[in-house]
Amino acid sequence: MAFLLRDAEKIVCAAIFFGMTFLGFANVVARYLTNYSLAATEELLTNGFLLLTIFGAALAARRGEHLAVTLVHDALPPRLWRPVFILSVALSVLLLAMSAWFSWQTLANLYANSMASYALGVPAWYYQAAVPFGFALVILRYLQHARDFLKGRAEIEIPDA
Repeated sequence: MAFLLRDAEKIVCAAIFFGMTFLGFANVVARYLTNYSLAATEELLTNGFLLLTIFGAALAARRGEHLAVTLVHDALPPRLWRPVFILSVALSVLLLAMSAWFSWQTLANLYANSMASYALGVPAWYYQAAVPFGFALVILRYLQHARDFLKGRAEIEIPDA
């Protein structure tokens, strides 16, 4: 069970990537054999990319490999690096929490309006359902990395100039 909690986003990313690869391959084979494409694959692949991006961001946040701009960090004396790191964590968590909240509002709106997807005709909120939880997972993983860094168990990679 600990493996599932520790590596949930790895499992989700692997499953999504495998499914997307299979769908893309099936679409190419169908197109070459029948000269027709599978219309639903575009819808599924597009939403798969969205989920893969969010859960991949959670994976990067846990490892401390998220995109960072170190201009301010590099210009400060070392004694200010920790407070700036804490400020950046707070602002990042705020941004991610707002993203989770807005994606939850989008999910509620899609559910209330009973919108259907354009190719498969399934409720559109099916595709949106994992997004707020994905952002919540990014927050959790980002806070885990910040905790590990502040306790000295993780390092922030700062590129050489």
